[in-house]
Amino acid sequence: MQKDLVAACGMNCRLCLGYVREKNKCYGCRNIGDNKPKGCHQCSITKCPTIMTNKSGFCYECDKFPCLRLRNLDKRYREKYHMSMIENLNYIKQKGIEEFLENEKDKWTCKECGNIICVHRPVCLKCGKSYLEEAKR
Repeated sequence: MQKDLVAACGMNCRLCLGYVREKNKCYGCRNIGDNKPKGCHQCSITKCPTIMTNKSGFCYECDKFPCLRLRNLDKRYREKYHMSMIENLNYIKQKGIEEFLENEKDKWTCKECGNIICVHRPVCLKCGKSYLEEAKR
């Protein structure tokens, strides 16, 4: 888990399918390169002028936090992937990025094989163990 892989919206890019895949690998939202999925290039959150000027680089510093775009993204991720970006941002704001990363490591490491779990898949990509029931708790 790395600080520079936590996007402004609270997404831990280390858990993203774009990051974990071998072919056409994405190196995270904070990476300036072109090797990102189309949706990431069009993301209004990463282009937000407030994000670019605030001290932390996270949405929680914005006067509009959580904005409509972030609330919609958060809702989709909570329903489909059992992860909340708004909760992530609140955790980072309250406890700091280091503690957040430690929590993420514990939360998203496969108990079977020790691989980092992809938030976009209901099973560990290395060993196939389902983590979906555990994630719902």
